[in-house]
This record gives sequence, C-alpha cells and structure tokens, in this order.
Amino acid sequence: MTAMPIPPPPRFRPLRLLNYLVLLLVLGLIISSLAATAPPLDKVWRGVMRLFSPSGLFTQMFPPDFSRIVPISWKLLETLQMAVAGCFLGLILAVPFAILATDRLSPHPVVRLGARAIIALFRTVPDLVWAIIFIIIVGLGPAAGVLAIMVDKIGFAGRFFAEAMEESDPGPQDAMRAIGASKLGMIVSAVFPACLPSFTATSLFALEKSVRGSAALGLVGAGGIGVELKVAFDLFNYDEALAIILMMLALVIAVEQGSGWIRRKLI
Repeated sequence: MTAMPIPPPPRFRPLRLLNYLVLLLVLGLIISSLAATAPPLDKVWRGVMRLFSPSGLFTQMFPPDFSRIVPISWKLLETLQMAVAGCFLGLILAVPFAILATDRLSPHPVVRLGARAIIALFRTVPDLVWAIIFIIIVGLGPAAGVLAIMVDKIGFAGRFFAEAMEESDPGPQDAMRAIGASKLGMIVSAVFPACLPSFTATSLFALEKSVRGSAALGLVGAGGIGVELKVAFDLFNYDEALAIILMMLALVIAVEQGSGWIRRKLI
C-alpha cells in the first residue's frame, strides 16, 4: 500500500502569484525607502567621530552638572504631575468614546463611525501638535501639556478599550438583556468586569507613555522638564543637559517599574 505523501509545513507551501507580487511590492517599498531617506554611511561615521572629538558634544556633556538639581527636580515633579493629570482625564474620557465605538454597545452605526473617527484623529495627530494647539488656546505652561496628554490618551486608550469590549464574552451581556437590564446596567455589570484586566494594563501603559511624552512637551512651551532641557541646549550647557536627561531617565524607569509591579499584583 502506497503511503500518502505528507504535506509540507505551511511555511514551505508554494505561494500564489498574488502573494509573490505583494512580497515584491513590500520589498520594493523597503528598498526605495532606504535609498531615499537613509543617511550615507560616510556621513554617519564622520558625525560619530565629531561627537567624540575633544570639542564634540559628548565630550562637553561629561561629567554631568547637577548644580541646579533642586529647580530641575521641581520641574521633574511638574512633569510627573502633568502626566498623571492628563492621563487620568484622558482615561476617564476614553471610556464613553470606547463605548460609542463598540459594535454591540453603540446606539447607531453612524455614532459608532463618528466615535471611531474621533479616536483615530486624536491618535493620529502627534502630542506635540496638540500641545501647540492648546498653547494657542490656554497659553504657555503645564495646562496646555495636560490637555495635550489628555487628548492623546483618549485616542490611545479609546482604541484599546473598544477592542477589549468587542472581544468580551457576549454571554453575560445577553443574559443581562434577557432579564430586562438597561444598557448602562449591562455595561457596568457585565462588560466592565470582563474587561477590567485589559483596562488596567492599558491604563498603566498609558501612564508610562504619558511620562515619556510629557518630558518632550516642554520643548514647545507646554511646561515640565522639557523647558529646562531646551534652555540648557540653547545656552550650550551640555553638561547640565546630560544631568536633566539622566534625571528624566530615572523618572521613566521608576514609573515603569512601579506600573509593572501594579500590573503583576492586579492582573
């Protein structure tokens, strides 16, 4: 009896012509992108050598200057406060947007498309652009940074909140509807408990992202440690700039470690 041939694993199966065309298109896009935008290796090498020359940037940065550690620390605290306030407001406002953007929970398809479009807009526009817009509205300072982080987090968390609610088990929701529960009661009693682990993880990642983003918002005048960093570079105080960067790094690592600990305890 002749043995049946064993089909090859999926990764060895021959591709169809359309798949080859798609792969060639992607490869062509990668090659053209590298050719059009990648810097020449000789320029990169010369730039690196200039950085480590006796008058280069890295040479002027070491050792870091911590003589202004007290005012820098206050600005670092302001950065953390901006991140926490903006992230909190953004996460709270992301919940109703996510509900309206969910297929099973949205009251109408038009409302769902509108909510998805708003979430996509908030996520597409960079937070630095939002910071400039809010500086025009409310003026320079941390208030503009908080609003920029808030809008950015609505787009970031709204998408993941909506996906978590769409992927939740519809059984408890159908049971709540069968006993006559209102939509709000069904959301609070069936949807939110099922999505709480995903909501928690997304919220903690959003906080980490807010801390990193808020440090850069000061470069456009939206408050925080970025103001000190911009002034240090403008005045060619590169040793002080390195001290600010190291303090920013310490804050980011501390927030990431703290959120990781909370995530392990709650999820």
